[in-house]
Amino acid sequence: MSTQATAPDKFTEFVLEHENDDTARLLLSKGRWKDVDIDLAVNTILSRRKLRDKVPAWYSHAGLVYPAKLSAEQCSSQDTAGYKAGLALRLHRGQAENCSHLHRSSRAVSILDAPEDWNNPLPAPDLHIADLTGGLGVDSWAFSKVAGSVFYNEMDPALAHAARHNFLTLGASGISVHNSTLSPGSAAELLEGFRPGIIFLDPARRADDGKKVFMIEDCRPDVLGLKDELLDISKYLMVKLSPMADISMVTEKLGRQCRELHVVASGGECKELLAVLDRDFGGECRIVVCSDAGRADRGIFSFTRTEERSASASFISGKDEAAGHAFLFEPGKALMKSGAFNLISSRFGIKKISRSTHLYLFSEETLAATLKDYGKVFRILEVLPMNGRGIRLAGEKYPEAEVSARNIRMSSDLLRKKLGTRPGDRYHIFGAEYLFVTSKMKFL
Repeated sequence: MSTQATAPDKFTEFVLEHENDDTARLLLSKGRWKDVDIDLAVNTILSRRKLRDKVPAWYSHAGLVYPAKLSAEQCSSQDTAGYKAGLALRLHRGQAENCSHLHRSSRAVSILDAPEDWNNPLPAPDLHIADLTGGLGVDSWAFSKVAGSVFYNEMDPALAHAARHNFLTLGASGISVHNSTLSPGSAAELLEGFRPGIIFLDPARRADDGKKVFMIEDCRPDVLGLKDELLDISKYLMVKLSPMADISMVTEKLGRQCRELHVVASGGECKELLAVLDRDFGGECRIVVCSDAGRADRGIFSFTRTEERSASASFISGKDEAAGHAFLFEPGKALMKSGAFNLISSRFGIKKISRSTHLYLFSEETLAATLKDYGKVFRILEVLPMNGRGIRLAGEKYPEAEVSARNIRMSSDLLRKKLGTRPGDRYHIFGAEYLFVTSKMKFL
C-alpha cells in the first residue's frame, strides 16, 4: 500500500471531508475516487478517530497519514509519551531515583526535571536516543523534544515511510528514520554507528494469531534475548510493557540491571509498565507509581519490595472506629497495581479497613487534598453493618448510588441488586466488612 496520495492536498481534503463517514461504505465505493488511495484514507480516518483524545497534537495536523489503524490503537498516548521523554531527560542528567524526597512530604511531585511541562522542556543536545521499535512514532516524537538526536527504527516499511512523512509535517527535527529488522546479534549493525545513551523498546504484545500476550518472553522482539547486547551499546535500556504484566515476574526476569519499574496511569487507567535497565546497576529495583501522566503535579509514589515487606499497616478495630473517621481513600489503579498496600497506610498515616480490603480511612481534612493525587477521596456519610438490615436501610435511604463490593462473597452487581439502587454519581456505597456510604469530595 502506498503511504502517499498522488495529490497530498486532495488526500487531506478527502480525509477531512469524509472524517465522519461510514468507512465500510467508502471502501466499497473506492472506484469513485481514482486519484485517492482509499485504503490509506480509511486507515487514516479510523486512526484519527482513535488519536483525537489519545494524541491531540497529532490529531490537529490533518496532513498526517496512518497506514495501519492497529498502530494507532497500540501507540503511546501523548501523556505517557511525554512521561517517557521526561524520564529519559532525568536519566541522562544522572538523577538517580532516590525516592525519599518523593514520599516524605506525602505530596504530588513531578518526575520531570525543571521545567515540569514536557511540551516546553530544556532539551539536552548531547542526549541521543534510539527507538528501535518505532511504530507510529509518538514516542520518538516525544523524545525529539528533549534529545539532540533520535534514531527511529521500524520493521514495517509502510509505517517507517509514514513516520518520515509525519515527522516532517509535525516539524519534529533531529529524527532519523530507518527500516530494519531487530534480532539478537543485529543491533550494532542496525544502528549504523549511532551511539545512543538510551535505547527504547516497545515490543509487540500480540502473538502470530493476533491474540494479546502479557508475558515478556512472548513479546517481539525478544527483550530477554536482546537486553545484554543492547546494554553493551547503551547505558540505559527502557522497555514498555503491558499494564497486565506481573510486576514481580517482570523484575525477576529482567534481572539485577532492572533499576526502576514505572507503573504509569493516565485518565484514571493504568496504561503501561515501563522498565528502566541500567548496565551499571546491581541493587534492588525501585517501583515508581505515576498516578497521572497528564499532570505536571502528578502523584508519585516510590518504594522497593523490601520497604513494602517491612512496613506495618494500621487497621480499624470495628464498626465504631470505622464510623469515627470522616474520609475514605480508594487508591488509583496504578497504585493498586504496584501492591504497596502496607506502605500506603504507614506513609500517609491512614488506616486500612482490613488486611485484604484495600480501602483506607482517615479524619484529617488537610490530608484529603494530598491523597486525591493518588486516587479517589470520599466523605463518609455513614457506616452500616453488612447484613440484611444494613443493606435494606442503605437501599431505602440512597436509591441512587454507585456500588462497589470489596472482599465480600458477592459481586458489585449482586450487591447493587440486593440494595435495589439505580446508578447515580451523588453517592457511592462500598460493601466491605461494613457498608460505607460516601459522597465524592470536591476539589478546586
